[in-house]
Amino acid sequence: MSHGNDAAPALARTLGLRSVVLFGLAYMTPMIVLGTFGVVATTTGGAVPTAYLLALIAMLFTAQSYGRMAAAHPVAGSSYTYVRKALDSRLGFLVGWVTLLDYFFLPMVIWLIGGAYLQAQFPGVPFWVWIVGFIAVTTALNVRGIKTAERVNDLLMIFQVLVIALFVALSLRHVFDLGGAGALASTAPFGNGATTLAGISAGAAIAAYSFLGFDAVTTLTEETVDPKRTMPRAILLIALIGGAIFVTVAYATQLAHPGDHFDDAGSAAFEIAGTIGGDLFSSVFLAGLVVAQFASGIAAQASASRLLFAMGRDGSLPRRFFARVHPRYRTPALNVLLTGAIGLVALGLDVATSTSFINFGAFVAFTFVNVAVIATYLRMRREGDRPNPLTYLVAPSIGAAVDLYLLYNLDGTALTLGAVWLTLGLAYLAYLTRMFRNAPPGMAFHTAENGQATASV
Repeated sequence: MSHGNDAAPALARTLGLRSVVLFGLAYMTPMIVLGTFGVVATTTGGAVPTAYLLALIAMLFTAQSYGRMAAAHPVAGSSYTYVRKALDSRLGFLVGWVTLLDYFFLPMVIWLIGGAYLQAQFPGVPFWVWIVGFIAVTTALNVRGIKTAERVNDLLMIFQVLVIALFVALSLRHVFDLGGAGALASTAPFGNGATTLAGISAGAAIAAYSFLGFDAVTTLTEETVDPKRTMPRAILLIALIGGAIFVTVAYATQLAHPGDHFDDAGSAAFEIAGTIGGDLFSSVFLAGLVVAQFASGIAAQASASRLLFAMGRDGSLPRRFFARVHPRYRTPALNVLLTGAIGLVALGLDVATSTSFINFGAFVAFTFVNVAVIATYLRMRREGDRPNPLTYLVAPSIGAAVDLYLLYNLDGTALTLGAVWLTLGLAYLAYLTRMFRNAPPGMAFHTAENGQATASV
């Protein structure tokens, strides 16, 4: 593949607003609210919906910033690209490097959780079989193209939403049978005698992890039709729809199981599923959880491969490998395969360790995207423009403060692992830029009349 003055490799634009929103929701995994319900309930003293409301409000500030930057820079790369363009290319590289923790390890965690569910149901099947199976199928779908993955994703999302709807309906029926219609409208799930501000804040920090995904769809910008209009709308819709699902499901579940006492907080949803629907629904619920993990794995792997593509095309990673596009499927196939291969590391890790990597990378990226919007505001003011200070200054400032708070409250393991990874990135950047004297390699982007960006090396 030539990398002289030729046009840079490009991805096919096939995704509309609906497709992007569904990919973001799949990445977010709506059923995660049930998977973490027991942990959040224990932390908040039985006020899970309040924690999700607070997390939603906090995440909307950052989602707004992602929308602004996606409209300003409609190319793949997400936080990596936005920080490069708005702040500094070296800082952008480091943000992209740290974000790789999020993008590499989220598929791994997804496959780990899915494998754990299946092994619990089928203990005779070795754990590695489930992991390899997840990776093989999602990799094949993503290599064939985003439209193929989209069609499969649609079916999986429909099933996942049906299971969630059934869980809510059975929860409300359970409450109705016990207390009548009046019990369905209660403020108890939002607060009780055991609820404290500190507990709600800690619960919101946990609940915020459920929102990871609204940002990831920006890596699909170059496969989206009319990205300047579609991306900002999609990002906010994903955060709003996901938040509405989380709050609704948390409310119904907290009604069905008041308080914060469970046999096992980590598997509280299974306990509640058996209470409201019996053994049959417990099996359906398990199927829904596995399907949710599979759908999320497709979206997460697709996003990771696009971030690697953007960094490879810029030259921040070796172009010959990372910027290569499959001649038939027009996908970054080598990056998809690499992400799948790295997923095999899941065979030697647990969910807690992998999640520590994700949280560090995500909140660093969120913080710097908000800072990038503030920098854009200052630049526009210097150039004589008058951008809205509420959306370009106040909102991203709040978003950055919240993200730094969440980053600060990560456990020691997350901060240590993140610092080690960041140090490796600094060493590679020093090599790439001759001890920071030069800027990292980059692409020149040109916006056509139709608002779509093209790139050249």
